[in-house]
Amino acid sequence: MIRNDFILATALILFAAFVLGWFTSWLIARVTRPGRAEIDGHAKLVAELHEAEQARDQAVAEGKQREAALHERLGFATTELASARNALQDAGEEIEELRAYIERNIARPPR
Repeated sequence: MIRNDFILATALILFAAFVLGWFTSWLIARVTRPGRAEIDGHAKLVAELHEAEQARDQAVAEGKQREAALHERLGFATTELASARNALQDAGEEIEELRAYIERNIARPPR
């Protein structure tokens, strides 16, 4: 009978350990489980993060549009600058031609 008592006692001890472990796990899960307010806080945080991502995407798109507009203005300004340089160069050549004409024809006393 001692052997049967030992087996029964061991089985009861193991079962008690299993029940105690399960109860402890359940208790810890119940205590550490997030509450309703915490879950709502996470949902609010997710919504704010989503809005922030949308705002960032919109800002990036606006930045690209502004950059494209500035590149277009820069190209236009570069074209105008080249045109102005050519006009100044032509005006300088015309001035030199007029000076030469004045020196040849007007600066000499008539005969």
